[in-house]
Amino acid sequence: MRSRTLGRAILLIGVETIFFILFAAFMMTFDTMKIVLFILFFIGIGLLFTKWDRARHVLTNLFKELKIFASLWFVVLLLTVPFVFQSSPYLIHICVMAGLFAILALGLNFQLGSTNVVNFATAASYGIGAYASALLAVHFHISFWLGLLIGGSLASLFGLLLGIPCMKTKDYYLSLVTIAFGLIIYILLINFTWTGGPNGIPNIPPPSLLGHSFKDPIHLLGYQLPFQSNYYYLIFILVGGSLVVAHRLHHSRVGLTWNAIREDEIAARCHGIDVTWYKILAFCIDAFFGGVAGTVYSHYIGFISPENFAFIVSVVVVTMVILGGMDNVFGVIMGAILLTILPEKFRAFEDFRILIYGIIIITMLRFRPQGLFPQKMRIYKKNG
Repeated sequence: MRSRTLGRAILLIGVETIFFILFAAFMMTFDTMKIVLFILFFIGIGLLFTKWDRARHVLTNLFKELKIFASLWFVVLLLTVPFVFQSSPYLIHICVMAGLFAILALGLNFQLGSTNVVNFATAASYGIGAYASALLAVHFHISFWLGLLIGGSLASLFGLLLGIPCMKTKDYYLSLVTIAFGLIIYILLINFTWTGGPNGIPNIPPPSLLGHSFKDPIHLLGYQLPFQSNYYYLIFILVGGSLVVAHRLHHSRVGLTWNAIREDEIAARCHGIDVTWYKILAFCIDAFFGGVAGTVYSHYIGFISPENFAFIVSVVVVTMVILGGMDNVFGVIMGAILLTILPEKFRAFEDFRILIYGIIIITMLRFRPQGLFPQKMRIYKKNG
């Protein structure tokens, strides 16, 4: 029995390590033709996995039986990313941005995926958190760590203010209200002098921890890792925390209530659910996630301007949730990673980015509305 378990653990390590090596090779490839071949290869692997029932069942059961072990090894592999990309800070930067968008997508998933509330104001909460922490740090010398809490809380307050009028509308009209809110915040950021106007806010100080500035490289195990590694590990912790919160909420009574509202709002009201309260709660949690991501972004880049929080950011995050799989935590993260990395790999088509996002949304809604990773059916076990 022990030898069988050891063999399965070795197989699991091998599978995860191979995919990690393929990911690293893809990231370090900049030739367009090779990138296309990599993508076709990954698509082929995905199709093979869906068609080959035996392999799918073996790997699925393997990950279920050794779930904790698989998670720990996956964490170890992720922790080695700055070492693998040590000579290319740009690749670490892409990973940091992927983590930021993963936090934004996880927050939006509470609304779009769990509650079926289409919110196009993600860029607004992202910008509110960024500007709040930046202004506090530049003018009042408030530390990043306190600004992280303030930025998230202030964004959550604005989420509450947005949610209240949104409860008077629904469907497409609710989406229009969120679009209008995002545009209002964007215009205010441009026109207010105390926000720096169109010139933005420069010289935002980096975080520091135990005397170590995040603008300094990390010296670890004889390696000198680029300063982006500081933010990578910070984002790693924040994404991990966001993942835990999202997972717990999804499997909690709140998550069940959101799903009930999504499936049939009238039936939910008839069963005594306070639909208004739970929808506003989703607005606040989504905005808090956005505010936290914005705070990290502002201190990471060191400069922000209204263009960083334009309407296109909201469209991108909505696309990430739809592509990955609504109400699937793992799928949402994968959608965020894919739509952060792929545009960077195809910079030649940057002028067509909005068109590509539109095509992705239409294609997914038409042929695979459940996303690349559909929502898993809830399974309840009888106690006793």
